[in-house]
Amino acid sequence: MSIGSYSELKTAVANWLKRSDLAAYTGDLITFGEARIYRDLRIRAMETALSCAISGGALSVPAGYVELKLAYIYASSVFWLQRKTAYWMYQNYPTRSSDSSPKFIAREGENFIFGPYPDSGYTVKGIYYKKLDALSDSNTTNWFTSNAPDLLLFAALCEAEPFLKNDQRVQLWESKYAAVKDAVQRRDDQEEFSGSILSVSAA
Repeated sequence: MSIGSYSELKTAVANWLKRSDLAAYTGDLITFGEARIYRDLRIRAMETALSCAISGGALSVPAGYVELKLAYIYASSVFWLQRKTAYWMYQNYPTRSSDSSPKFIAREGENFIFGPYPDSGYTVKGIYYKKLDALSDSNTTNWFTSNAPDLLLFAALCEAEPFLKNDQRVQLWESKYAAVKDAVQRRDDQEEFSGSILSVSAA
């Protein structure tokens, strides 16, 4: 059968499991499978533009945030922000009051902090990886149902392992998940530079 929607994915998971007693858990398995995918993949389908003003020296981490790809401040020209740890930030910029334009960014809890401490409400721009809206009865499709339904299927099946114990199928599903995940990431990486002529860049 085809897998192009949430309901079709739930049916496929149940069919592959061949366990009627697990039918009520297929939604949970899909949720756990999606969480696994977002831990493992960084692809352009997950990329989201960042454009927020610093307030009180900090910037709230966006909803659905997975990982920062790049960030910069634009003030007549681009000033790239280098990623650091919060520990490094407090070691090197212990005075947390108005200083100058930031050069570094770090995550502290649910906020990004900066060094030097911003002397104005600069707008931080960039790109971050974000989770897609979770599949559900009301959100029945997303990029993965259209482009990698097999990844969703095997991710969900792998999450059934606590129920299946020593079922030999789990090892096969883990292998299939890893192969599909690597193929999706590799294809995305290749496409990012497709169409370009190889050349030596000075910078």
